[in-house]
Amino acid sequence: MKRYLVTEIGELVTCAGGKKRGKAMRDVGAIEDGAFFVADGVIERVGKAEELERTYRGEERISCGGRLVTPGFVDSHTHTVFGGNRADEFAMRLRGESYMTIMRSGGGIVSTVRATRSATEEQLIAAAEKHLARMLSYGVTTAEIKSGYGLDFETERKQLRAVGKLGERQPVEIVATYMGAHAVPEGGEADRYIAECTENILPAIAAENLAEFADIFCEKGVFSLEQSERYLRRAKELGLKLKVHADEMAPLGGAGLAARLGAASADHLLKIRKEDIGALADSETVATILPLTAFCLGEEYAPARELIDAGAAVAAASDFNPGSCSTYSIPLLIALCCIYMKMSVEEAISALTINGAAACGRENRVGSIEAGKQADFVIFSCERKEFLPYMTGMNQVKTVFKKGERVYG
Repeated sequence: MKRYLVTEIGELVTCAGGKKRGKAMRDVGAIEDGAFFVADGVIERVGKAEELERTYRGEERISCGGRLVTPGFVDSHTHTVFGGNRADEFAMRLRGESYMTIMRSGGGIVSTVRATRSATEEQLIAAAEKHLARMLSYGVTTAEIKSGYGLDFETERKQLRAVGKLGERQPVEIVATYMGAHAVPEGGEADRYIAECTENILPAIAAENLAEFADIFCEKGVFSLEQSERYLRRAKELGLKLKVHADEMAPLGGAGLAARLGAASADHLLKIRKEDIGALADSETVATILPLTAFCLGEEYAPARELIDAGAAVAAASDFNPGSCSTYSIPLLIALCCIYMKMSVEEAISALTINGAAACGRENRVGSIEAGKQADFVIFSCERKEFLPYMTGMNQVKTVFKKGERVYG
């Protein structure tokens, strides 16, 4: 059994105490001169270095050289498995075309669907492995990955099989989400496609245990509130946990639907209605903001400050995908949260750790440095958490550990 004491830490950010909502997001459990002991991939004890060095005298030590240590980051919303790219559409947006205009003209999600259908499972895995290796270098130790670029059973199944194999082939822990209702298939009709998903595809996905969550793009011009509720209720009946792409481009009420159905998270929220901010604050549903997408699309950011001040639990994730957000830069994400969304450094860290874990149903296992949790942690090159947004957009990750094993640096 591998046992060691992590010590000589400049600032230890633990994020202990479970999912954080509202003002509690500012409490990241920071310990000056802290230390923690790891045994067989699990954190056994956390406290002051002086005390733990006496208790674990003679045990192997990992010195952090006075550097910052945080829990491993949890990227709770990604679309990492896909075929092709959409660099040409990015150029179109730079020339003034809107995302929805491009989508209606045969681009957008449907473009990636064509490329994903033609790719082999191994090609999808190989491409995603490269992205996950880079995510790891930014301190991401757990990532959710959605399907949704098949829009038919065989391709969605191929994507989810790839997601499952990725969890076995590399160190980032993977959470699988079925998002067959990502768009209406070419030549199809929304109501008919939702019926196909609820009657045939969702039951097959659940029976084969290919996903833990189900998600839907609840959006004006894509899937209505009624269609989304039908799809989500069926997924819940089948034992899948719920996520919702909500209120990204129009104030449709998807966030309120997510809260009403007990979804793990409502994501995007750029156009969330005032009453649904309150609904999220009064529920267990995590409000997941995706500032990199707003940045890439040149849109207004989600009202993170209002959500936090109302008492919601807010997570932050990359939304890495080939169309609207071709980045998973955690340093840039932190900078956007702090500079443009008016979040404190502590709130941004809570959003990327314990609340991200809650958005993936993993808060009892990852997202904090406390006794009984997996030893997923990051050692940075800086001394304190304030350097994360201060060194704007710069990666300061030095070493990453997953389940107690050094996996990067």
